[in-house]
Amino acid sequence: MQQHLAEGLTDARALRAALTRIAERERDVWLNRAFGLPDAPPEDGPELPRGCVPYVPCSVNTLLRMIELAGVGPDDVFVDIGSGAGRAMAFTHLLTGAAAVGIEIQPALVRDSRELAARLGIERVTVLEGDAVALTGSITHGSVFFLYCPFGGERLELVLDRLESIAETRPIRVCTVDLPLPERAWLAPVSEAGELTVYRSVR
Repeated sequence: MQQHLAEGLTDARALRAALTRIAERERDVWLNRAFGLPDAPPEDGPELPRGCVPYVPCSVNTLLRMIELAGVGPDDVFVDIGSGAGRAMAFTHLLTGAAAVGIEIQPALVRDSRELAARLGIERVTVLEGDAVALTGSITHGSVFFLYCPFGGERLELVLDRLESIAETRPIRVCTVDLPLPERAWLAPVSEAGELTVYRSVR
């Protein structure tokens, strides 16, 4: 499977079909091996700011629910805020055809993400190195923003302010995992599935 992915021979239909043959509890290990990733996530570096959550990859089953409930498709730009080693970006792009942008503050994880994209031969994936508070507002073409509990408190409030400025210009969806959002007048929850909540902008 890894060879097929690296050669760009596996399309969304083939990837989804392969996943249906894998037991749900085994999908994360399977995807890591297909992507050439270690089973254990890499260690966090000193660049991780205080208040940010250490990198843990989101489960495949949660990503599948997110893609379905948010209706992610080839016309979307999927933005992973705190993208880690790039697994969620690559998976979402391969399964939906959506362009993907990652924001990651740790240089080692940025390198891992770019190496993954190169290894899989995917081109519509971009990884930005830096602080999400500074970078999120610049991704004005984003349509689906994904947050797997990267941080909370003031940093989350500031990122939501940046997202609000984007939502004033175009409809967006915000998908969160294990991250209840503070109430915002411009953002309404539309779907929930366990730890996953999908919001839509209402302006």
